[in-house]
Amino acid sequence: MSETSSCEAEPDEVAKTDKAMGKLQGKNVFITGGANGVGASSTELFAAEGARVVFADRDGAAGRALQERLKAAGRTVDFVEADLSRVADAERAVNEAFRLLGVIDILFNHAGIIIVKPFLDFSIAEWDELMDNNAKSAFLVTRLVLPSMLERGRGNLLFTSTTGVRAATHLESLYNASKSAMHQLGRSLAVEYRDRGIRANCICPCFIRTNHGMHEIEQLRGYGIFASENDVNIMQGRICEPEEVASVALFLASDESSFINGAEIFVDNTFTAV
Repeated sequence: MSETSSCEAEPDEVAKTDKAMGKLQGKNVFITGGANGVGASSTELFAAEGARVVFADRDGAAGRALQERLKAAGRTVDFVEADLSRVADAERAVNEAFRLLGVIDILFNHAGIIIVKPFLDFSIAEWDELMDNNAKSAFLVTRLVLPSMLERGRGNLLFTSTTGVRAATHLESLYNASKSAMHQLGRSLAVEYRDRGIRANCICPCFIRTNHGMHEIEQLRGYGIFASENDVNIMQGRICEPEEVASVALFLASDESSFINGAEIFVDNTFTAV
């Protein structure tokens, strides 16, 4: 007698199937700032875990290279070149993401920049630049994506914040201010839309081995701030690798974190604890 479809699989077979499918199997993801550093690691990891990913970045060369490499590996990944601090670019990128994906289950607001200098040396233009790239870009993209999530009654928002929202750092007053604006935007959305199926969480990394992180350290050292690798080791044990932040983003993007909402996850190896 042949087996019927109602037969239950053995537990170990179910576990193997779940692992093979990936933690984001069937999910559609839009990542901003996804061409370099943590963004690129997240794009690669999310795609490897079964997601269909569209990522946007203003670095066209890096974005196209990453797309080509991941597509060659059999991943479902598409790239949109855009400066998401600009209204027209944000609209174009999100429209393209919807065209390619149909729906967006997970939005990862990762795009951002850093400028290090004494507070009184900052110009109004630099204030605008930091606010536009770190806070306004997240606002623009989220307001374009969120309505469709609300219509479906579910959605997952991630925001890359910084330890600077808890531990203010030398010469980063405007960076911390801009990231704090984005940070509280994310947490406020969690509170406002919790009962409509929306989750929103913030990831707060410390010094990371990325172009962004190395540029930050270089700028600090230029002003005489202790920021050698040994100094970083004292503050946080060692420098963080981009894949370590991406793995936290994966957890928050997956259903494994279904009851985590409005959280601040510090990926800093005690940087803010001492």
